[in-house]
Parts: sequence; structure tokens; C-alpha cells
Amino acid sequence: MSRIGKKPILIPEGVEVKIDGQKVTISGPKGELSREVLPEIKVEIENEKIVLSPRKGRKPSARKSLEEGKVKAFWGLERALLQNMVIGVTEGFEKKLEIRGIGYRAKVEEGNLVLEVGFSHPIKIRAPEGIRFAVEGKIVTVSGIDKEKVGQVAAKIRESKPPDAYKGKGIRYLGEEIKLKPGKKAVTAG
Repeated sequence: MSRIGKKPILIPEGVEVKIDGQKVTISGPKGELSREVLPEIKVEIENEKIVLSPRKGRKPSARKSLEEGKVKAFWGLERALLQNMVIGVTEGFEKKLEIRGIGYRAKVEEGNLVLEVGFSHPIKIRAPEGIRFAVEGKIVTVSGIDKEKVGQVAAKIRESKPPDAYKGKGIRYLGEEIKLKPGKKAVTAG
């Protein structure tokens, strides 16, 4: 039994859940998300809760069927993904990044993020559908209702200028600790 998978997901006020075969659509005050659940996992609504369970005695479909142990793992995964969808349509998600470096800055132009981080040209990052950027000083906030998309866009921004190992200049997640390497001078002195 999957410990995470067998926990029901509470459906809050103002959230509507539709199940059409294996497609689950969740809509709420902030928007609508949908995803296909694996055929080995059964999704039902009982007493204002979403309940997931593995299908018993399911015949393999045209694609290769998952092994028994993997069904348990994917049962927990699917439950976590549906829980994130419920949280996303009610509260939303956000990731904050910090820009460190002299002359490094960011701004939002027409909904897209423009980074000036030491290159000869500015880096423009387009906002995918459902993602918003906000800049306050040297803090960039990526927000949206899809947790996966928010994390992916934040990782793409960080990848454009990762923190330097010697001085720590670059883009990092807010609160991320970077262990700096000692310089040449410190190594020869010891």
C-alpha cells in the first residue's frame, strides 16, 4: 500500500473536479488545470474528496503495463500531482530568485523577463501561458497555478547565469546557500 496514495484529497469550497475516464480536470478561483492519470490508477470522488486506488486485475493495454511495485509508486505520484493541482487553482505557486552582482538587474517588459547579467546582450525570457513575472529590486518572482511550470521556468532563469563558485555572482534561489571555493591566493598561503 502506498502511504501517500491512500490519503484522500479534500476538495475545498469553490473548486470543481471533473473526471472523464482517465482525464481529471480541476477548476477553481485562479484557473483550470487538467491531466491524464495512468490507466492503472482509478480516480473517484467520494464525499467531497478525491480518492485514488490501484486497479485490481487490470488486463494490459496496448502499451506495456506497469509492474506491481511501480503501480504503488505511481499511485503516490498521481495523488501528489492531483493535490498540487488543487493547491494551484486555489492558492497558486511562486518561486523567488535573487540576482547578485554589480550591474546585474532584471525588469519586466510586456510580460516577459529581461535580464542584464554581465553578457554583451540582455537575456529575454518569454513568459509561458499561465506564468507571471514580478521584479522588486534584485528579487525576481515567478508565479502561476501549475507547480511544474513555475519550477521549470525558475530553473531556466537560474540556468541563464548560475552562481559563480568563487565570488557567488549570478542568479540563485532566494535563501540558497552557495559554498564558495577558496581562491588561488588562499590555497598558496596555507
